[in-house]
Amino acid sequence: MPALSDLPKVETASPFIRLSNVSKSYARGGTELIAVSDVSFEIAAGEFVSLVGPSGCGKTTVLKILAGLHPHTQGEVSIGTPATPFTPGRDVGMVFQQAMLLKWRTILDNVLLPAEILGLPRKECIERAHELLAMVGLKGFETQHPYQLSGGMQQRAAIARALIHDPKLLLMDEPFGALDALTRDKMNLELLNIWRKSGKTIVFVTHDIPEAVFLGTRAIVLTARPARMCDNIPILLPPDRTLDIRTHESFGSYARKIYQLLDVA
Repeated sequence: MPALSDLPKVETASPFIRLSNVSKSYARGGTELIAVSDVSFEIAAGEFVSLVGPSGCGKTTVLKILAGLHPHTQGEVSIGTPATPFTPGRDVGMVFQQAMLLKWRTILDNVLLPAEILGLPRKECIERAHELLAMVGLKGFETQHPYQLSGGMQQRAAIARALIHDPKLLLMDEPFGALDALTRDKMNLELLNIWRKSGKTIVFVTHDIPEAVFLGTRAIVLTARPARMCDNIPILLPPDRTLDIRTHESFGSYARKIYQLLDVA
């Protein structure tokens, strides 16, 4: 595998997501708290982009701006193209740090929840829910309740729930941070498989640098709070990745570059 310096540069496709000089501030006790400052980047449809930076730097704020949950204070945010129009809410799926499954509902009914809220046809959604649960490795667990599943299995159900309404954009906020290392590695592999099968555009927030490199087609690096753009790095590793890719020289080159950018090397 070639070293980082030997890898070719690639041109990105027409952007599906555009952030231009985006800032977000809050009023706290009569003072202005700046959470995000002058962030700009573009993401093409179908990309898997890791949004990486120190804990508490503002990554989740950027994700919530993309989701339409937080208004930005300055700058411009555009999602969608004439070829792929975008409807906020309907075209966004979110996976959080905790699975947040409703304990009184079965796994199937948890997955169906967004479809119920959006008023989608139940029969078709039940069929899709079964397909998604099979895709995430939970076939046979449809009638179980969340307490009967491990943490990793609950997060798989949360991913299926986020995909039930067939969103164009999947936003993930450190979804594997609470898992043990072995389960986290397994979930990283599962997520890449889901991404390849679904073809969704994914923005994945993490403060784990090796995870950002392993998952992403690009890594957008943010500084400590207030979050500012540090770099936007294409990750030119094979799409069909296995855990042993972490031993390759180019993987280490990408990770070292991000460590150096964040001054934690």
